[in-house]
Amino acid sequence: MVKEVHAAHILVKSEALAKEILDKINKGDKFSDLAKKYSECPSKKKGGDLGFFPRQKMVKEFEKAAFEGNTGSVVGPVKTQFGWHLIKILEKK
Repeated sequence: MVKEVHAAHILVKSEALAKEILDKINKGDKFSDLAKKYSECPSKKKGGDLGFFPRQKMVKEFEKAAFEGNTGSVVGPVKTQFGWHLIKILEKK
């Protein structure tokens, strides 16, 4: 069973912007560069990197997407009380 996920994310205010950024990722733009440019989370300084986190550390919708996503994939847009997230699953342990 997965105990922790290492993820990065991009947080924006609208689903439309999240989809636009996801399109850029799918066309080959680097996730970390887009996080630095668009994300509204302080983690943007580190390319959106949140490090490892266990269950019940993040809001429910975010946690569910992060733990269910495949390593190496970008999940989202995921809506939470903070806005819209794109979540890159980096590692699981």
